[in-house]
Amino acid sequence: MKTAQYKWSQNDGWLPNLPTGEVGQQSVAFVFGARSLMQAGDLVGELRDHFKGAAILGCSTSGEIFGDIVVDDSVIATIVDFEHTPIRSASGTIGEAKASYDVGKELAQLLNDASLRHVFVLSDGLHVNGSDLARGLAGGVSDGVSITGGLSGDGTNFAETWVIADDTAGPQRVAAVGLYGDHLRIGYASMGGWEPFGPLRTITRAEGNILYELDGRSALDLYKVYLGSHAEQLPSSALLFPILVTDAKGGEGVVRTVLSVDERNKSMTFAGDIPQGGTAQLMKTNVDDLVDGATAAAEASLSGLDGRRPDVAILVSCVGRKLVMKQRTEEELEAIRDVFGTDAKLSGFYSYGELCPFMHGGACRLHNQTMTITTFAED
Repeated sequence: MKTAQYKWSQNDGWLPNLPTGEVGQQSVAFVFGARSLMQAGDLVGELRDHFKGAAILGCSTSGEIFGDIVVDDSVIATIVDFEHTPIRSASGTIGEAKASYDVGKELAQLLNDASLRHVFVLSDGLHVNGSDLARGLAGGVSDGVSITGGLSGDGTNFAETWVIADDTAGPQRVAAVGLYGDHLRIGYASMGGWEPFGPLRTITRAEGNILYELDGRSALDLYKVYLGSHAEQLPSSALLFPILVTDAKGGEGVVRTVLSVDERNKSMTFAGDIPQGGTAQLMKTNVDDLVDGATAAAEASLSGLDGRRPDVAILVSCVGRKLVMKQRTEEELEAIRDVFGTDAKLSGFYSYGELCPFMHGGACRLHNQTMTITTFAED
């Protein structure tokens, strides 16, 4: 496996300069950048011209990960040329959130065959039910195929997110690349570092990913009480106060963050399902706990590599973590580097949601407020 990394900024342009000529037919260009730069189109077009033959997969972000640093208002392109691993890409449109399951399943079915090992997927971060998307993807592939990825970001604007899929780029899109064959080694893990606090409340009214009532009271009004002065900055301030939700049957809870609020209906829309009859509890964290979560994710992701170190790792971390960590954000990347060593290429983005199984061999789930890591190595 060969890897190369390029960064575009307003001051320096592309560093290093983009090469000329075609790349291998088993190459993927993972591209992460600011929405304004995606919309301009010129930079993505340049990448297509310079990396003919590569599958191009990318999205807008709430911050780009370039090795051990976090940057904004840039475009990061990481080229992975697999030596023994065939690839195939597919994409679709999510017109509205209720179509998420069907779009995910159709996309997965396009990629699925007997040799498929892994699917890496990027989705619109606003017009989607991430839980349904994950279920649809899992339902469209054979047993044993792992799925990871994330929901695209838009800083803290929550206005529009973009996804790149080869020759197309735009909002309300979902794109994926399938990786095939027995030479590929894949690791993945998703860890948080948040802890619940305050009263445990029953979800008394919810529909899909929309929450209306907790304990028979307006969920939005209750949430604003906890936010205090932060309520004026909703929905972006909700990233500082996610909730832990558990369905009525119990089991392992998942973290959810707010995408939008509706003052007229007194409702909150989340990136994934809110199970009516289940429970909800606010969560809090600190920088050290988030760094510990990133370390745990890195260590757990190595379990799928059969003792190898990763050649490349794609990191998808929630924008809420970035808001909490502020100037210390890079500490979670440094912690991951300490686990992986100096040779692995690190790339990724800050997201509106992360896609990953709870454990190796499990079905893909939507997470929020986690560091989700996908590692790749080849025999």
